[in-house]
Order: sequence, then C-alpha cells, then structure tokens
Amino acid sequence: MARTPMSGTQHALRAGDYEAVIASVGATLRSLTYDGRDLVVPFEADEVRPAHRGATLAPWPNRVVDGKYAFGGVERQLALSEPARSHALHGLATWLDFEAIDKGPDHVTLAAVIPAQTAYPWRIIVTTTFSLGPDGLTQSVTARNDSESPAPWGTGPHPYLVAGAGRVDEWTLELPAELVLAVTPDRLIPTDVAAVDADEPERFDFREARLIATAEIDHAYTGLIRDADGTATVRVTDAAGHGVEMSWDAACPWVQIHTADKPDPDSSRIGLAVEPMTCAPDAFNADAYPYDAGLIVIEPEASATASWRIAAIA
Repeated sequence: MARTPMSGTQHALRAGDYEAVIASVGATLRSLTYDGRDLVVPFEADEVRPAHRGATLAPWPNRVVDGKYAFGGVERQLALSEPARSHALHGLATWLDFEAIDKGPDHVTLAAVIPAQTAYPWRIIVTTTFSLGPDGLTQSVTARNDSESPAPWGTGPHPYLVAGAGRVDEWTLELPAELVLAVTPDRLIPTDVAAVDADEPERFDFREARLIATAEIDHAYTGLIRDADGTATVRVTDAAGHGVEMSWDAACPWVQIHTADKPDPDSSRIGLAVEPMTCAPDAFNADAYPYDAGLIVIEPEASATASWRIAAIA
C-alpha cells in the first residue's frame, strides 16, 4: 500500500487551461496553474505544508490576541499557536485531515469535524468545495453548528498569489479598500481602522493600481469597494499585464494582505498573501473594538457559508 504524502491525500482537478491540486490536510490549495503558469505559491505533495500556505482557516481566520476571549459569559484560553507573538493563529482546522465526500474531474468536496474542546466547546462540521471552471477556481466553505448552544465563527483562505516571474516588489497591486486596520508594530494587535490615505498612503493605499515596490504590509483591510454585483476584487499583475485576481462577495467584509516578508531571502516576498475573511482579526473579542469586527454567531443546527474565486489575468 502506497504511503500517503505528508500533505495528505491529493485531489487533482482540471478544467480547460486550469489545473489545481488540493491536499487533504487543512483542505489546502497546494497548487493552481493556468496554462502551466503558477497562480499561487505551490509546495510539494510529500512536504509538510509551509506554515498556512493555501490552508482553509476555521473557526477563525487571523489572530485571537493572547488566545483569550469571552463568549456567552465564559472566558476561554486557546493554545498559543503563534508563540513569537503569543496569539492563537488561524483557527483549529488547518492541520485536520479532511475526507473527500464528493469528487469529479473538476471539483472535490471535503469535510472534517472540529471537535468540541475546552477552549472552543462547540462541534462544528466544516464542508468545503473546490471547483474549477472557465472563470477559475472557486472555493466555498460551509460550517454547521452541531452543538446545543450558539458558536462564534469565522473563516477564510490563505493563498499566496503569484503574478508572474520575480517577486512582490516587481508586481502591481490593485486593492479596492478604503480602510486599513491599524495594529501594534510588534505583536500586530488591532487598535482601530483608518483611511488608507491617512498616515502612510504610499504603504497602504492601492485603490489605484501601482507597484508594490518596497511596501511591507501585514494588515487587514475593510471598507471594500465593490462592483454592481457586490463583488470585491484584488488584482496582482506583472510588468506585461499578466497576473492573477481574487474576488469574493459580501460574506467577506475584510481581507488580509501580507507581502510575506521573511528573514530567509530565498523565501521572502515570493508571493502576496490575499486572505478574504468573514471577520476581522481578533473578532472573537469584537466587543473590545470601536468598529464592526464582523463576528458570525451560528445558532445550533444552523449553517454559515462563504466563498471566493482565484482566476488568471491573461
């Protein structure tokens, strides 16, 4: 019997010029290409996934500050999965092994259960479908609360988009957002939202497409500018105008942008993380902030769904 790769069972999808591989651990987008061109930073099947690259984030995206939150009048303490900053990072599902419950040449549906536990005492059934078509790769995530009390919830993906050859510095970003979340410089603890052109527009304001250059970003944005259908779209392109776009609807009022600055120059700024989110960082502590953090509360036996799409710009 063949050994399962370290990133889990591999699900290869194809439709037209698009190809994708979904790894079962973390319901992870391991690779996505268009006409042979990478649209996300890939990794090998028999490799432990680098950090959260391509993972599905649930039951919260981003951070819970100090791993502490209160819900329903009870204080909880999550494991500090981001020890350098002492936060609980990107939820509880990123290392679960999802099972395929439906599969075809151009789609796969995966499911896993987040078990009730001391720090998050709700049983959540997470189902996610990846589907390839002529308009790119669409992922939808549905959570059903299989518990007897309401549960706090948030989700989002974690792809690193690739515009083309080179690195982030050489790519152009179009980011239709009017507000950016200010955070502390050391631990990225949220403070308040501000206009993107208020203090450091050269770093944060990409409403008009322009080079990313040396800007270092690891911030959440909101106040998204949407088209007539309510869709927000981030575009990343190279000097020739080729690239990749990511779009989503009102289910995600926030998006985290990260220029992937790393100490190792070989892995630094090789892709731009674009993470649509149903809620803000530290949304489990929504009452502590002067803005709408967007925390979703799922009633018993009820569900919540969000989706997003990645497509080539050719």
